[in-house]
Amino acid sequence: MENVSASERHLVDDLGGDGAVSRQAADMSGFDFSDAMVVVTGAGAGIGQGIAQAFHAGGARVALGDLRQDAVERAAAGLGAERVFAETIDVRDETSVEAFFAAAERALGPVTIAVANAGIYPNCPVLDMTVEEWDRVIETNLRGVFLTCRAAARSMTAGRRPGKIITISSGAHASARLGAAHYCASKAGIVMFTRVLAMELAGQAIHVNCIAPGYIKLDGAVVPPDFEHAMLSNIPWGRFGTPADVAQSALFLASPAADYVTGEVLAVNGGAFAGRSYLPVGGPKAR
Repeated sequence: MENVSASERHLVDDLGGDGAVSRQAADMSGFDFSDAMVVVTGAGAGIGQGIAQAFHAGGARVALGDLRQDAVERAAAGLGAERVFAETIDVRDETSVEAFFAAAERALGPVTIAVANAGIYPNCPVLDMTVEEWDRVIETNLRGVFLTCRAAARSMTAGRRPGKIITISSGAHASARLGAAHYCASKAGIVMFTRVLAMELAGQAIHVNCIAPGYIKLDGAVVPPDFEHAMLSNIPWGRFGTPADVAQSALFLASPAADYVTGEVLAVNGGAFAGRSYLPVGGPKAR
């Protein structure tokens, strides 16, 4: 993966995607979100954009937020003028998050579904890591989820509305990766934050769940072939994930089909965590 000091320009999600595929997934889902107002952060590209497209295709009013104004405007333009709000947001900043939610609700009505997706994924060994680098990742990936979820939950509870909140973690919450101590720590933190928030909000009929994507193919990303080969060798499904795979899972968790699901982590990884698929059949001979 690239070092994302440059790509912090968009506070994108874990990995990226194809909007057409996500729209197709929404069309196939059968879920009706015509009464929903959905907030998606990190919606200017990748998984966030795919999730926004899927909800919009399902009839929802969708508020897209991203740090990059050009990216979020392009993503919104791809959805058309109907049922769309787009604005910049810095999920690290409390004032920015609260202002975004207020503007989105003025434009589209009260939020009923929120997807805390914005995040960055740089690489840096611990011994070379500065405090600033650590803080940059933790503030974006963990504080950003906290502020986004808190804003959504406060709006839902103030309006006495049931709701669905979805966080985006990563397989990295349970599987360490060299050079990603800050990233893995932030994604593990998201999982525990999700579980606590789910318990706290259950009495208000607000569901809180987490999606943990595996390797999702990012359009335009420059990834070393040996890295991709190693990742693919441990995916039983035999292919990389797409934004549609993650979007479809978000639609499910936000739908009535998941009304008895809260505080859970849904892995979307083609079976990559099932075991060591790269090992040959057989193994050691029994004695």
